[in-house]
Amino acid sequence: MRNLFQDIRYVWRTLGRSPGFTVVAVLTLALGIGANSTIFSWINSTLLNPLPGVWHTDGLVSLTRAGTEFSDLVFSYPDYVDLRDRNHSFSGLAAFKNCRVGLTGVGKPEQIWGMLASANYFDVLDVRPMLGRGFLPSEDEKIDGAPVVVIGYSLWQTHFGGSRSVIGQKININQHPYSIVGVAPPRFQGSQTALGSDFWIPMMMEKQIFSFDLLQSRSSAAMLLFGRLKPGVSFLQAQEETKLLVQQIADQHPNEWIGRSQAPTVEPMWRSSSGGNRVLYILLPMLMAIAGVVLLLACANVANLLLMRSVARRREIAIRLSLGASRWRLVRQHMVESMALALAGGGAAVLFTLWTAGVFTKFVPPSSLPIALSVSADRTVLFVTLVISILAAMVFGILPALRSSKLTPVTVLKEEAGSASGGLHKARLASGLVVAQLALSLLLLVCAGLFIRSFQNAQRFDPGFNPGHVLLSSYDLFGEGYSEADGIEFNRQLLAKVQALPGVQSASLADWVPLGLTWNGAGVAPEGYVPQRHENMTVASLEVSPGYFQTMQIPLVTGRDFTPGDTEKSERVVVVNQALADRYWPHQTALGKWIGISGVTSKAKVVGVARNSDFGTLNEIPQLAIYEAEFQHHVSFTTIHARVSGDPLAFAAAVEKAVHELNPDMPVFDVRTLQSQVEFASVTERIAGTFVGAFGVLALVLAAVGIYGVIAYTTRQRTREIGIRMAIGAQAGDIRRLILGQGLRLTAIGLGVGLAVSLALTRFLRTLVFGVTTTDAFTFVSVALLLCMVALAACYIPARRAMKVDPVIALRHE
Repeated sequence: MRNLFQDIRYVWRTLGRSPGFTVVAVLTLALGIGANSTIFSWINSTLLNPLPGVWHTDGLVSLTRAGTEFSDLVFSYPDYVDLRDRNHSFSGLAAFKNCRVGLTGVGKPEQIWGMLASANYFDVLDVRPMLGRGFLPSEDEKIDGAPVVVIGYSLWQTHFGGSRSVIGQKININQHPYSIVGVAPPRFQGSQTALGSDFWIPMMMEKQIFSFDLLQSRSSAAMLLFGRLKPGVSFLQAQEETKLLVQQIADQHPNEWIGRSQAPTVEPMWRSSSGGNRVLYILLPMLMAIAGVVLLLACANVANLLLMRSVARRREIAIRLSLGASRWRLVRQHMVESMALALAGGGAAVLFTLWTAGVFTKFVPPSSLPIALSVSADRTVLFVTLVISILAAMVFGILPALRSSKLTPVTVLKEEAGSASGGLHKARLASGLVVAQLALSLLLLVCAGLFIRSFQNAQRFDPGFNPGHVLLSSYDLFGEGYSEADGIEFNRQLLAKVQALPGVQSASLADWVPLGLTWNGAGVAPEGYVPQRHENMTVASLEVSPGYFQTMQIPLVTGRDFTPGDTEKSERVVVVNQALADRYWPHQTALGKWIGISGVTSKAKVVGVARNSDFGTLNEIPQLAIYEAEFQHHVSFTTIHARVSGDPLAFAAAVEKAVHELNPDMPVFDVRTLQSQVEFASVTERIAGTFVGAFGVLALVLAAVGIYGVIAYTTRQRTREIGIRMAIGAQAGDIRRLILGQGLRLTAIGLGVGLAVSLALTRFLRTLVFGVTTTDAFTFVSVALLLCMVALAACYIPARRAMKVDPVIALRHE
């Protein structure tokens, strides 16, 4: 132990005598370790802790139906009951559905997000309210028989001042009174990853939340399910049993399951398809892997610095070996030095991570969804940072330590000082590290280039509508108790008011917003089309007012838009998109065709065909869609779309005023721009492009420093050789070519290795890039040229210095 303390004191003095080396090494390691600890803080707060406030997530699983869109993932409530009662794999199976409601009775009326939940919801999650209770089994038995609510901790603080007397108080949800029976724990935000809730009410109260039947209709698939596995039951066993049960249910109710997927998926909660982790579980590990490459680059850089430093200390080390120091003592001393540098770098990385951990949430633009991402650097992150620092010390410290301890004292002490380091042929390890740096840098820069081009393509991509200069503002008439006739009249008057506002070019109403991940669906029966057995006849069903296609600038391929004359008393009409027309009436005109729509007694006549546009995600496979006339079939949830001249948000107050002129108590929410929907849809590309781009720039700098260091060092050690060459007639250009040639050979080897590695590994990014292939020639060529230019610049500085060597001084050197 005493020897260890002596080594620490010696290292402290040694590093203090080389402040330049110490600062560069610590800063390099801080950037490499900080990149990893920052990304890990995001992983820790999302994937490793998918449901904040739920302490026992082992065994918690999400049940979905296989599908690519969110609307494919859900079950009906009767399906849930059958699965809950028949399964043997789960100790508990719960159901929930997100809902948005009007909250009154506690200040200004507002819209808040919450959940309808089965009575066993909190029991399956193993969550106990901090005040009061959860739901009782009896509250899952009688429709409309459980007007109780558990409120979230945030709502308790903001609306009730954190008063413990809140239990038993009343609040109005959609103008119906509910008794508060519990307050959720502080960090608990619900059962959907990355999404939050302000309240939970029993599933039996759904008629006060939605205008359609969820509890008794097996065709109304709207429930998300999760469960807790029984001890000893694996994911695979649970999935096999669930698959068998779903097939039995589908066989018993064939009409309700026509076209619906019968292949359920049981997933661990951290990568549940029904929440935000659906994207994050792919994106964040990819960023972590790239951050790991950055750390390897940083380690290679510091290893090179240590190698060069050890060469300068060769005579010192040889003397110590001659005086009896053991090789193990020297290796240990070098490793203590490496550990000191790594811990200092880790300490700086912690400060960096505390600053950058919360940056992740700033990349998520405004959305109608209740995004709830809370990212911080907790004790787990600090511990992992320490572990990364120790591993980094072992990676960059072991080779220089072993290399330094293998000296032969007699040989070193007999060598002339000017040749003690050898030349380039004795710097092979350092050159090999530079080649590795260049190869890894090229890989990172290629990844960065692909993601940057992907983000640019997403921003320039034509989604089928023009998102510029469109304001979105939403309201919900159901929560205000409007009848269908009153609701249609309210919408008609409001549309006229908004269209008359100065600066509004056009305006319309719709029950959805494109690129919002979800939309309503309806079964259809097109005229003259005979569906195949089990063919899915569900299409997107969108309620829009007259002027919608003009406001969105969606061209009509043929036919007409809706008009104010399309009312509940006129002939029922629809506009279909091109994908639906091509699917059901190929090589025919869709105009004048009739189409049956589930839930509607009369068939509708096709009066127009609109160009395809993206509904859920950018560049998706065109969805089949019908547009129904808003004034023929009323829906309560409505979003105003207003195309304006200038900044859309500048018109928000005027639009809200128009709403309040008709109903002063009507909450207006989700005020944002249509452009923000495009930004939300491309958030993955933006995050990846930003951080991988930053990592690429850092890699470029590290590669430049690495190759400069090796070339400058070997050039300095060849001072006598250069002096001799110049003394016998070599010109400055010859010396320049000599030094540049050395650097370019290393660069060429590094680029060759890097291109091969990049071609092999970038194919794993195929699902993450948009509008660009992972073998994009432009990206590869551009990155290779950029790296060549940087390497050439890094080599030119020592080459220029070598050209100015005075032969007389060089021959007298040392």
